[in-house]
Amino acid sequence: MVLAFGALLSWQASAHPHSFISMQSQLVASGGQLTAITMRWTMDEITSADLLYDAGNAKPGDEVWKRLAAEVMANVLGQHYFTEFWHGKQKVKFENRPTSYGLSREGHKAVLTFTLPLATPQPLAGQTYQFSTFDPTYFVDMHYDKDAYVTLPADAPKGCKLSVHTPKPNEDLTNYALSLDKADAPPEDMDLGKQFAQQVTLTCP
Repeated sequence: MVLAFGALLSWQASAHPHSFISMQSQLVASGGQLTAITMRWTMDEITSADLLYDAGNAKPGDEVWKRLAAEVMANVLGQHYFTEFWHGKQKVKFENRPTSYGLSREGHKAVLTFTLPLATPQPLAGQTYQFSTFDPTYFVDMHYDKDAYVTLPADAPKGCKLSVHTPKPNEDLTNYALSLDKADAPPEDMDLGKQFAQQVTLTCP
């Protein structure tokens, strides 16, 4: 069985977005330290179709949902959660496995939720962090529909702020991305998806 989502996220020979994922992220903190990011990825209807077909009429919590979630999550882990997290010029590492994950149906769309743990908790007071989530090949467009879809930890120190920067690639780059078909691949060192990726900045006083 080839899952549409898994095939899309593991296919490194395509670019111009042929799949779209709407994201929501909530930062998680404990004792004044950042510990994880809880993510919610809603796939477009075409990407979702095969997953929902395989799930059939299964109810939430049924074994088929657990199996499908594990297969999809394996593809995400194979790409380091499709996420880069930075503290200044130092890249922050993640744990190799999520602390929790699941797959569900929302109308005609499949929704993947998971908690991405940082390998080492990071202090919040007086610090600035940036993170972004993207497919390097830009075959999958991963985006926040609203800045409000990224939220602070429930117990974040007073004064912490989040901002979401949405890049505006120049016309040449945009036209290049649009010209790529499923059989085309941008040069690896171009990191095409990163140039279209939204960047989230967390700043705490």
